Amino acid sequence: MGTHMKTTIDIADALAEEAKQVAAAEGSTLRSLVEEGLRRVLDERGAGRQFQLKKASFKGKGLRPDVKDGSWERLREISYEGRGG
Repeated sequence: MGTHMKTTIDIADALAEEAKQVAAAEGSTLRSLVEEGLRRVLDERGAGRQFQLKKASFKGKGLRPDVKDGSWERLREISYEGRGG
């Protein structure tokens, strides 16, 4: 899973005991329960969310007929025409 950081957190005694009981009942560990909870909270708040490109499509009829069946090289040539490329 990668590297781990050892840290200390203060948790209310009752909450820690309940979490330990849940983890034990699930055959898991308090550590995995805490990690799962942190991941859920971070996901809900959008932390670490990957960049998503905004939809920028437009209504059109596809490629021009003269390039519809062209190769990437041909499309590149056309896009650089008159631009010194």
